[in-house]
Amino acid sequence: MSAFPGTFAFDEYGRPFIILRDQDRQKRITGTDAIKTHIMAGRQIASILKTSLGPKGLDKIMVSPDGDVTVTNDGATIMKLMEVDHEIAKLMVQLSQSQDDEIGDGTTGVVVLAGALLEQAESLIDRGIHPIRIADGFELAAQCAIKQLDAIAQPFPVDPNNKEPLIQIAMTTLGSKIVNKCHRQMAEMAVDAVLNVADIEKKDVNFELIKIETKVGGRMEDSMLVKGVIVDKTLSHSQMPKELKNVKLAILTCPFEPPKPKTKHKLDVTSAEDYRALREYEQEKFTQMVKQVKDAGATLAICQWGFDDEANHLLLQQELPAVRWVGGPEIELIAIATGGRIVPRFEELTPEKLGTAGLVREMAFGTSKDKMLVIEECKNSKAVTIFLRGGNAMIIAEAKRSIHDAICVVRSLVKDSRIVYGGGAAEISCSLAVAKEADQLSTLEQYAFRAFSVALESIPLALAENSGLHPVETLSELKASQVSEKLSSLGVDCMLSGDSNMKNHNVVESLHSKKQQILLSTQLVKMILKIDDVRSKNDGGM
Repeated sequence: MSAFPGTFAFDEYGRPFIILRDQDRQKRITGTDAIKTHIMAGRQIASILKTSLGPKGLDKIMVSPDGDVTVTNDGATIMKLMEVDHEIAKLMVQLSQSQDDEIGDGTTGVVVLAGALLEQAESLIDRGIHPIRIADGFELAAQCAIKQLDAIAQPFPVDPNNKEPLIQIAMTTLGSKIVNKCHRQMAEMAVDAVLNVADIEKKDVNFELIKIETKVGGRMEDSMLVKGVIVDKTLSHSQMPKELKNVKLAILTCPFEPPKPKTKHKLDVTSAEDYRALREYEQEKFTQMVKQVKDAGATLAICQWGFDDEANHLLLQQELPAVRWVGGPEIELIAIATGGRIVPRFEELTPEKLGTAGLVREMAFGTSKDKMLVIEECKNSKAVTIFLRGGNAMIIAEAKRSIHDAICVVRSLVKDSRIVYGGGAAEISCSLAVAKEADQLSTLEQYAFRAFSVALESIPLALAENSGLHPVETLSELKASQVSEKLSSLGVDCMLSGDSNMKNHNVVESLHSKKQQILLSTQLVKMILKIDDVRSKNDGGM
């Protein structure tokens, strides 16, 4: 029994009873050992992502069990695709995911910062400081850093008539991505898309109105923003006109087919006359359906369901172009863009429910038979589609993620238009402020403050390292310059242009994103430091 203390106990009559079941089959780590193991796991994850930080950051290739290859630089995507086994490492994955959901950008930085905080916490634990004191100190230091961010933040004009500043910010976000060869074009597309759907007074952006369509082939420069909807479908019959002007759209969710008896009874056709009568009835129903659509004044039918060749032929005869099998989200977007109503039954179709579009055309690509339908010049220009092209599926997938990041950044600026300078400038400024505050403290928390200040420096260090600069030298120069010149916009000159002032490079980040990074990583580190006992099955992944 002595091998598993605490497994058995005896009651007052001397009868043994079990307190903890299956002790022998469980693996257990407690106390400092547990915290050390967690810190090691967190640091490992952070070190994987460290090299993807910044404009000179490197990409990672992730191969799924099915052999799908993803090439990406996006922190959240790398974390999601890494099949992480350790429970603390899984928390790091969720950390980058929550930054992605909330802001959309800064997913790499948040993990690197959490890793650095864990590293600092380890050295404090080795000094004998209690983990709870460290966690509380980190929390106070984070508040101090946030106060400093508010102090150095600058207002930023979000003006639909002057897009240039917004484009510069979107370009900062795209700088570290694979799309940087047509950097400006992508940034302009992202800014135009957001400004088209943004409600500037309410400071709100509805993401559902921005659709991103992709098509392999062509060059990335061929990507474009369409103020309307692109549907990956073609007109149902090849002889229907390829271009329609001043279109009235009937948006139908009812099938173009004769009504079927919705009962369990079979319909027996016993003679040729019955069959003929049934056929005539079907044809009459078809003609009636097409007539109802034509009478409402529609010149194009968008159908959620399919229809057979007979109906297709009839539509061609009646000169009513149609598109079939259009998915639910697209149907909704088309309805929003054209100002039409979705009609569930033919009887309910009226001229008021039709949508209007200035131009509907088929786009053909290269030598392949690929065609797509573009609905443009719509009544409500608030629905837009970003159409991306690229040499292969991997590049397009990465371009889609990059554009998503850029759109998210522009959106967070529409919501809260204050900015801080990037390139590690904000982190250095916060680090100096936290270190200064540490000298005012007489309690044990001053050690946690200093550790937090050092952890914040991990971002500029990683940026400098990835850019081929000497990390420690660069950082010490920048810290000295920020103090002597009182300029919080001095950051790592990743492009090696000789000028460290991020204001001149237009390298800016939204204040909301930076605050979120510091808060999220501090919360996670606090949580990890409070765990001191792990039980897992012996065969498990510890």
